[in-house]
Amino acid sequence: MTLFLFFYFASVIVVTGVLVIALRNPMYSAISLLVMFFHIAGIYVVLNAEFIAVIQILIYAGAILVLYLFVVMLLNFKNEERFQNQLLPALLIGLTVFTIISVVFFKTHFKGIPGEYTIERIQKMGNTQAVGEVLYTSYLLPFEIASLILLVAMVGAIVLTKKGLMRKD
Repeated sequence: MTLFLFFYFASVIVVTGVLVIALRNPMYSAISLLVMFFHIAGIYVVLNAEFIAVIQILIYAGAILVLYLFVVMLLNFKNEERFQNQLLPALLIGLTVFTIISVVFFKTHFKGIPGEYTIERIQKMGNTQAVGEVLYTSYLLPFEIASLILLVAMVGAIVLTKKGLMRKD
């Protein structure tokens, strides 16, 4: 049953990922993106990573998709833009990339280094605690640097917005 669910989620993710790019209406692309985000969360649930699945839905399906929708509404597409016929070059490039990835995948033997977090240890302590322990011990410095970068971006956005509102003409 788990294998069936994985292949269902994976196939829907691939199809909706193609639809995000292929659909001409940006609202339909955003809906396809939403479906893709929920199915990615479904894969996390199949992998027993419920915390990551909830974060996937909250951050990506909630915040990031809302940001995309705001941008689409701000741009206000009135008519569809037609691009030159790029189907043949896109298919050739896609087929080339797919062939390279397939060759590398099937010719390489992936052997991971066993870590200190075994399946038994994660099941014993819980997924959320394991993520938090790794995040706040091994990856504390990158986590703090990322939070500082986000803080600077937020302050910059507020300053730019305030300057635009306080302009006297």
